[in-house]
Amino acid sequence: MNVIFMGTPDFSVPVLEALIESKEHTVTAVITQPDKARGRSGKLVFTPVKEVAVAHEIPVYTPTRVKDPEFVSILRDIPCDVMVVVAFGQILSKEILDMPKYGCINVHASLLPKWRGAAPIQWSILEGDEKTGVTIQQMNEGIDTGDILLTEEFVIGPEETGESLFERLSELGGPLVLETLKRAEEGTLKPVPQDDEKSTYAKMLTKELGKLDFSWDAKRLEQYVRGLNSWPSAYTYFRGKMLKIWKAEVVDRNTDAAKGTVAEVEKNSFSIQTGDGLLRLLEIQLEGKKRMNAGDFLRGMQVQIGERCEESSI
Repeated sequence: MNVIFMGTPDFSVPVLEALIESKEHTVTAVITQPDKARGRSGKLVFTPVKEVAVAHEIPVYTPTRVKDPEFVSILRDIPCDVMVVVAFGQILSKEILDMPKYGCINVHASLLPKWRGAAPIQWSILEGDEKTGVTIQQMNEGIDTGDILLTEEFVIGPEETGESLFERLSELGGPLVLETLKRAEEGTLKPVPQDDEKSTYAKMLTKELGKLDFSWDAKRLEQYVRGLNSWPSAYTYFRGKMLKIWKAEVVDRNTDAAKGTVAEVEKNSFSIQTGDGLLRLLEIQLEGKKRMNAGDFLRGMQVQIGERCEESSI
């Protein structure tokens, strides 16, 4: 097949590489977001997808609005049997969706209809899901509402972070897309409509989402520590400075300490009393300092039982 690929971040790259390496398909063009200025110099930086396309000498287009009539006319002139879309970052018009012979297929990092939206990987951990996976869907005009073509699922590990899950899911997309295209050519795909009543929404992540509320139970707090690693990270405040929490574990008991205060101090960790259970901090980063294990932090700073760990510097 002739394939137009649309994608932008690191998550999209393994799928693009799988299409490039396949003998059955030709990537005729790559559509990605415009270059962005980075750093103090303001130097324009390619998206990860554009870097791969340029390295393989594939034509690249970076429209500000993919739905503009001028760009739609450009798309019409590019040989295309199917469009593969992976975290592109723009909404496609019905005109574009209807353009290819096999339509537009999307790689989504959840088991649809659960976690439609911008941040499905992180929300599956934040909400304590037992499993997740990748869905290949036939795109329509809705947001992640198209018919399901193929899925692959796996169990979320007890130490899975947003970052590690991102990497695992990104590697699933390539083989699943190739299998989808194979079945499309054979005419053996069996699209399954989504059950809208079972849908959930994965809203965009914000820095504010990482501010821990110690009235929550320890299990939920630990899920936020893992789910928001590496961005925006879970955090609290200690002695007026932001304290990022990179690794923690649940201690299934309570103390007489007030919620949000240090309840126990051990050699290589310290624990905060929550709404139910203790949150034992194992790897942290105080504002202005490097990331370190809690034992090294304790050797440099005398933490006292009863100190509050949720007051901001404001």
